[in-house]
Amino acid sequence: MLDARFVFENLAEVKAGLGTRGANVEWDRFETLYKERLAALREFESGRAEQRRMGEVFKDRSKTKEEMATVRAEMQVLSGKIDGLQKRADELAAELGELLAYVPNIPEASVPRGTSAEENREARTWGSPRTFPFAAQTHWDLGEKLDILDTEAGARLSGARFVLYKGMGARLELALANFMLDVAEERGYLAMLPPYLVSDTCMRGTGQLPKFAEEAYKVDDLYLIPTAEVPITNLHRGEVLEEAALPIKYVAYSSCFRREAGAAGRDTRGITRVHQFQKVELVRFCAEEHSGAQLEELTSDAEEILRRLGLPYRVMELCSGDMGFSSAHTYDLEVWLPGQGQWREISSCSNFKDFQARRMDTRYRPLDQSKGKTKLVHTLNGSSLAIGRTIVALLENYQQADGTVLLPEVLAPYLRGRLHLKPR
Repeated sequence: MLDARFVFENLAEVKAGLGTRGANVEWDRFETLYKERLAALREFESGRAEQRRMGEVFKDRSKTKEEMATVRAEMQVLSGKIDGLQKRADELAAELGELLAYVPNIPEASVPRGTSAEENREARTWGSPRTFPFAAQTHWDLGEKLDILDTEAGARLSGARFVLYKGMGARLELALANFMLDVAEERGYLAMLPPYLVSDTCMRGTGQLPKFAEEAYKVDDLYLIPTAEVPITNLHRGEVLEEAALPIKYVAYSSCFRREAGAAGRDTRGITRVHQFQKVELVRFCAEEHSGAQLEELTSDAEEILRRLGLPYRVMELCSGDMGFSSAHTYDLEVWLPGQGQWREISSCSNFKDFQARRMDTRYRPLDQSKGKTKLVHTLNGSSLAIGRTIVALLENYQQADGTVLLPEVLAPYLRGRLHLKPR
């Protein structure tokens, strides 16, 4: 969430920053609410000052009983007025908060301005897109022939856009999860296995609510997590961290649940866009001046998985109109899929700055105590990686002319050496 005072004092700058983000904000209502709250607070403070002045009267022993009774009656009236002003200021603050809860983060100055994915900027590439001397197959054809992916069974069990992993498909899913956790731990992350159901407070803290309520699955009063980002980032909600302990780095494996699984009619085949999938998530907390460098490190951590798996990829810096709601700066990692002849997102790494921390009231105490009060932490997260999409990339990139798939050697310890997937 944006800071109301910052928005009010820098309204033209904020409007310009959000200009390509598709935000439909009632700015006139925002200004009216803010000014009304400011007036209520000023009147409240004025009333409190008068209340303190009148309180001094009771120390004056020269006043008669009648005069004291008059002052007491005036103070009762003033006290009621002050209470009313406080209540009104709180109501206006709540209205401002609700309005700002629907306003996205402001893109960093370095982010390319644009309204769609076509205006994203390629930052770098790794590896060369694979070509084969035979007709490359798609992952859905390979998965079916290898008998490791069953979308028909998934649909019978749960409906469209669900998948059943079978045999080596299930083993490969778990092998990749453990491989990714090991690499993250090498790079200083603490492994976590979070709950899959969270409160609405957690969903609000990371920005999923209230704007994206229709995309979430709800069970009674709890929500199925759309990503491990939600429970892990909320771990420090309401806490004051010590700067000496920053950055804090967590890696979490979880299932992810999303009602929205892409545009209607797009990617209906295979497992690229499904309602339930597994992912290994990287989450960082850091001091405000370090979040830019932390984003570069976190993105490199996600890239390391692709490099070790030998999967060609490119890093795309998203334009302002293509970023997620809470993000100020995002890199997408896109892997090459020869079976489909296209690049496809496999990870998204974002710097949220203090946007989530303000919702969660997560702060840190600066090392230099002369700087005074606490500051809001900056939060970051990224996929390392979406496991289903990693399987898609492995099948399509490591397919052989005879229809088998020869997985990279780095996965041998996690699959007991069974790297050659063959049709049954």
